[in-house]
Amino acid sequence: MSKEKLREDKTCLNCGHSVELRYCSFCGQENTETVKTFYQLFRQFFEDFTHYDGTFWKTIFYLFFKPAALTKAYLSGKRKTYLPPIRLYIFISFLTFFCISLLPKQSTHGTTTGQEATNNELAIPSIDSLHIEEKSMDGLTKVGILSQQDNDTLVKIIKQIKGRDTIGLVDFGYESTTELDSIQKFGREEEKVGSSKYWILKKWLTVKEENTSEEIMEKFMYSFINNLPKVLFLYMPIFAFILWLFHDKKKWFYFDHSIFTLHYFSFLLLLSLFLICLDRLIPLLGKPPYTDWINFVLQSAGIFWMIYYYFPAHRRLYGLTVVKSFAKSGVVILINLILITFLTVLFGLYTYITIQ
Repeated sequence: MSKEKLREDKTCLNCGHSVELRYCSFCGQENTETVKTFYQLFRQFFEDFTHYDGTFWKTIFYLFFKPAALTKAYLSGKRKTYLPPIRLYIFISFLTFFCISLLPKQSTHGTTTGQEATNNELAIPSIDSLHIEEKSMDGLTKVGILSQQDNDTLVKIIKQIKGRDTIGLVDFGYESTTELDSIQKFGREEEKVGSSKYWILKKWLTVKEENTSEEIMEKFMYSFINNLPKVLFLYMPIFAFILWLFHDKKKWFYFDHSIFTLHYFSFLLLLSLFLICLDRLIPLLGKPPYTDWINFVLQSAGIFWMIYYYFPAHRRLYGLTVVKSFAKSGVVILINLILITFLTVLFGLYTYITIQ
């Protein structure tokens, strides 16, 4: 219950009715002072999402360790005992975005921090960052710094590196946007591409030209993870529709499948956040190999629970036999895996071409 000071005036500011106790019996608004401190606003925000009296923690416990219990309780009419499904998903999405933004960034060269690298290691720039060309090699050879044999070896290495896609990204046969534009303007008709394909190729090559390999991976992962809750939210109606197709439509309405989907996706999102936090924070506790083994065991357990969770949840909610439930849930998961794989590829492509 709120501990904020009550107004001396017993007239409800919302509807004008008389307030006998703390809450208006007509509209339900609390008769407290209108001026609030920042702490009170923050606490009210948190309480509105979590029902800090214990509802939040009870909901999270059931969500993690009692598959389908929240859905069965909600569909049976217990709407105040646990957090509402939509509010739960919105809060977990907010929590995911907030926590990921605070987590330390994962180094692409191991777990060594920047300060440790400065103190303990000699930072060696990449060949790309030095912008070394073959002519520079000739200049060093002329002044006697490099022998002709070393010159030939370095030039060969540079040419091999320049022709290699260091992060596994294809160039679709074009070296640069300049080459693409030239072919599109002056090339033969069979060499030209359609407007849609040209736009995608131009975006793809532009990202590669304006960013290093490390920058592309860092920006891609940041954007992909931060937008994942939105993608999951947009996919949930499809997941619920597939469930509706495979179950008795007289007994189970689309609304019922939607509630189950909200709870299931909330579980997936929260567990994913937990695994991401472990992956970022465990390396800070010590040096490998012990931290690597701890992280591997926890990540494996989390992924196993993420995969296994759906099957008991499906059986307990729909009340089917083990065999029938496993068969139906297996087909549903298989269909969704195909769709999610396709959508993930599209989402990954969109994420890449929108990198700034």
